[in-house]
Amino acid sequence: MTTWILLRGLTRESGHWGAFAALLQHRHPESRVVALDLPGNGSFNHQPSPTRIEAMSRWCRDHLRSQGIAPPYRLLAMSMGAMVAVDWVASAPNQILGCVLINTSLRPVSRWYRRLRPRNYAALLALALTPDAGGGHERTILRLTSRNPVAAAAVLDEWTRLRSARPVSTANALRQLLAASRYRAPTTVPAAPLLLLTSRRDALVDWRCSQALAQRWHTDIAIHQTAGHDLTLDDAAWVVDQIERWLAAGRSGTGLGVTRAPGRQGEV
Repeated sequence: MTTWILLRGLTRESGHWGAFAALLQHRHPESRVVALDLPGNGSFNHQPSPTRIEAMSRWCRDHLRSQGIAPPYRLLAMSMGAMVAVDWVASAPNQILGCVLINTSLRPVSRWYRRLRPRNYAALLALALTPDAGGGHERTILRLTSRNPVAAAAVLDEWTRLRSARPVSTANALRQLLAASRYRAPTTVPAAPLLLLTSRRDALVDWRCSQALAQRWHTDIAIHQTAGHDLTLDDAAWVVDQIERWLAAGRSGTGLGVTRAPGRQGEV
């Protein structure tokens, strides 16, 4: 059995996948879908977050082994989680059948001001350093990460509940920021087949970061024209469609090329 491992980004947890994980499982009943929390987040919020992406990757491998969840894996990862996936492929390529990387950026492939848009620095620091009041933090996160107001409104209460039930400490949020900021792309092309998915209207990470990775690694990329950073929230069906198209092609870097999503929420 092939296992899909889902990895979220900075301070996010498995619960933030929402309906996407169930949709992926429905479309791939022959596989197992495991939404894995990184240390410091979700069910592991009591643990200190590593300050190195490499340590997060190692922790994931060790945890899955302790749970009896054996490779091979397919990784689907977003943002900082995609950095963990890239390191995982570099460190244990024999475990990975393929990776889907969503809205990520890597040093030194992209400039710092594209990897995390400077206009969001103040908001992100406020999220990390100030206490939440009445769900305000999750409203801010959705404002930064979603371009689909209907989808964002539908998950606000659940995301607020997740924050209350399994809060991420200020120290862990800062440790994760440090880990993401210092990670560097491997000098060699990842050994596993790759699919890059990106959102042209991502307000956090410039979509051209994914484009630069695709050019460097000679791999496939699909660009959604209207979604935000949280692509699986804004258009889960499109993400699954792109995955199935990629799997049907049987390889990465040849045969898919660049595809662009129709403007499901309207062109800008």
